[in-house]
Amino acid sequence: MGKATIHLDPAYKLADVPKELFGSFIEHLGRAVYDGIYCPGHQTADGQGFRRDVREAIQALQVPLIRYPGGNFASGYRWEDGVGPKEKRPVRPDGAWRSRESNQVGLNEFAGFCQSADAELMMTVNLGTRGVQEACDLLEYCNLPNGTYFSDMRVAHGVKKPHGIKYWCLGNEMDGPWQTGHKTAEEYGRLAAETARAMRKLDPSIRLTAAGSSNPYMPTFPQWEATVLEHAYEDVDFLSLHQYLGNSTGDMGDFLAQSLTTDKFITDAVAACDFVQAKKRSKKRMMLSFDEWNVWYKTMDQEQHIQPWQFAPPLLEERYTMADAAVFGTMLITLLNHADRVKMACLAQLVNVIAPIMTEPNGGPVWRQSIFWPFLHGSLYGRGTVLRAVADSPKYDSKNFTDVPYLESACVWHEDTKELDVFAVNRSLDDPMLLACDLAAFGGGLTAEHLAMYGPVEAVNGPGQEALKPRVMSGAALKDGHLEAQLPPLSWNMLRVKTDG
Repeated sequence: MGKATIHLDPAYKLADVPKELFGSFIEHLGRAVYDGIYCPGHQTADGQGFRRDVREAIQALQVPLIRYPGGNFASGYRWEDGVGPKEKRPVRPDGAWRSRESNQVGLNEFAGFCQSADAELMMTVNLGTRGVQEACDLLEYCNLPNGTYFSDMRVAHGVKKPHGIKYWCLGNEMDGPWQTGHKTAEEYGRLAAETARAMRKLDPSIRLTAAGSSNPYMPTFPQWEATVLEHAYEDVDFLSLHQYLGNSTGDMGDFLAQSLTTDKFITDAVAACDFVQAKKRSKKRMMLSFDEWNVWYKTMDQEQHIQPWQFAPPLLEERYTMADAAVFGTMLITLLNHADRVKMACLAQLVNVIAPIMTEPNGGPVWRQSIFWPFLHGSLYGRGTVLRAVADSPKYDSKNFTDVPYLESACVWHEDTKELDVFAVNRSLDDPMLLACDLAAFGGGLTAEHLAMYGPVEAVNGPGQEALKPRVMSGAALKDGHLEAQLPPLSWNMLRVKTDG
């Protein structure tokens, strides 16, 4: 059995974790909206047609904001299609996912759903097929009180109070050739800057995100970031990053090491931001919004292999294994360990589409995938101060990585309650790991709880069969200011330590 150690002190702080780090994402894609959150006639449906059981599962995660309506869908979306009387809303073809969109759920319905789920709405404007004026029209509709054309239109649609949307994304993955309205960095940078300036004239309180690279393997990364920010640095608040981790090589050691690429993606993006800051002699430090992240590889390009123009076809319904949950956990840990620059993040997505929450087709039961639990633990217990911990772990080499630590960890301190949460993944497929934490700097009166999720590599959950979930572990020992716990092979772990100091 290998042994790993973590040395930490509450005086050595990295950053406070913003609640927005635990955001999520719902796109008009597959069964995310229709037969996902929205299912009129379902036994749990509320008066607006939204499923209460799905909403309760979302509320359990305490998701602070939900990005909408895409994603790729946003780059061809006309927001006007989804407001006003439902019987007059047009049915449109969605070229992004080769599906039909009924527009029965639109802006006002989704805003109401977010409010009922205790989450803010994070809006993406269409900068693929539309531009500055349409973005301003949408902002006017959403945020101005009344007395103008589009604000009065909202009032006429039965929504008297402005939605007051704070966070706005200036397009989606505009560097991607697959994106409707794909642009060069120069084209997008200029458009993002002009749109941001125009939107701020209507509502100076909004926070804006410019579209960064769709993944770290884009041939334009990180030049895309530098060029876009040359135009828009002083006009936006965040630069977005998107990444999905997968097992493309079939090598499990490689797969379990994938979050190392996330770490490098973030540090490289930060370097590009800071280069532009230095070049512009700016006093402003650009922050990052990792507004699409997850494990996704089994169902990619699925839309190319089904009959097109269906309504809400079952797309991208990834079934997550224990190995997927471990990789997911290391990605979440990486985001926490970059909380000094990553100030927002959106798990993509939330329901049915590459999601922690699933519903069976045609109004069937709701159930939770393996990735639900690491996200739950992070969201509920990760909102504190990330500490600059020093970890020492045995390492391994895989097909494409060297010196991969078997232990991946993040430590979050809660000053108000004097509690410490240690999130840890044991990457070893075969061996448990003895984890020792030096807690001498935290004072006495220590008590500890250890929760772990583990199981066969390919194990999955299903309706009525949620075998992959956290278990209370025995054996966590505290002695002379040290905590020791045994992490099972291939496991997600949370150690909660209560101190009196």
